[in-house]
Amino acid sequence: MGLTASQIAAGLDHIAALSPQMAGAIARVGYPEPRIRPTGYATLLRTIVGQQVSVAAAASVWTKLEALLGEDLPPHDLLAADFDALRACGLSRQKQGYARSLCELVVSGELNLTALPEDDDAAIAELTMIKGIGRWSAEIYLLFAEGRADIWPAGDLAVQAGMAKLLGLAERPDERRTRVLAEAWRPHRGAAAIFTWHCYNNPAL
Repeated sequence: MGLTASQIAAGLDHIAALSPQMAGAIARVGYPEPRIRPTGYATLLRTIVGQQVSVAAAASVWTKLEALLGEDLPPHDLLAADFDALRACGLSRQKQGYARSLCELVVSGELNLTALPEDDDAAIAELTMIKGIGRWSAEIYLLFAEGRADIWPAGDLAVQAGMAKLLGLAERPDERRTRVLAEAWRPHRGAAAIFTWHCYNNPAL
């Protein structure tokens, strides 16, 4: 599971002791709610299904896939499904390729989602073996599903914009600068990431 409310609060309190700007922002807007997703294959499949479509469209595709394959969407059954059946559920040729990549890695045992490496970069490398799962998607999985405390998705535009707002920067920092700015916040950068999303469109800041 993802970081709990108490873990987020503890991480942000640690950061607040280092950064008066962050301390002030926390005082104004409060602690963010946890963002928690289940661990495992289904969450990554949902990530693939949801790419570049609305939440409503993704939910519709998922409902059709459940009707076709069963509620658990077993990877063996998805691999056995034919192209037209999956297309009728709303999966494009590209997304079918991504979904099959995920299922093949899970079925073969090459990707073991119950035993990803403890090292975050190594875990990201394993997850990005899946076609259609890039670094950002891997980081979000590790933060929201596994609750890894130091995940810092510096390539996320909202994280970058949130950092500019929180730190009073003249412009949105790029990915490299965003990593540098948060370096002192290790090992609590996951809480900081959740806070930047919390602050991104918050009128109190």
